[in-house]
Amino acid sequence: VQLQASGGGLVQAGGYLRLSCAASGRTFSSYAVGWFRQAPGKEREFVVAINWSGGNTYYADSVKGRFTISRDNAKNTVYLQMNSLKPEDTAVYYCAARVEPSGWVITTQSQYNYWGQGTEVTVSS
Repeated sequence: VQLQASGGGLVQAGGYLRLSCAASGRTFSSYAVGWFRQAPGKEREFVVAINWSGGNTYYADSVKGRFTISRDNAKNTVYLQMNSLKPEDTAVYYCAARVEPSGWVITTQSQYNYWGQGTEVTVSS
């Protein structure tokens, strides 16, 4: 499966963005998906994950209550709604996927075998 992340941009603190992760090549409905981010000079970190059905999600504490992940399997797309953005949310955001029919969410980078190219989010203060 090929992943295309989009929706990044420049926004002021307190603003919002919606990222999309569009999959092509295979039916997306059996894939668990995660979003990760990498800030300048830092390691890539986990942000949020969703299972294949959308029924299970898991958020990093730093984004809980501000970010919402969802998916539309009919459109082969996962969304990340980011509200109340802070300067510390500035990073390149990556989506990742793996086949996971069990219903579990996956939070570990090494367990994903498909990655998108990243979309840049800049939050100004």
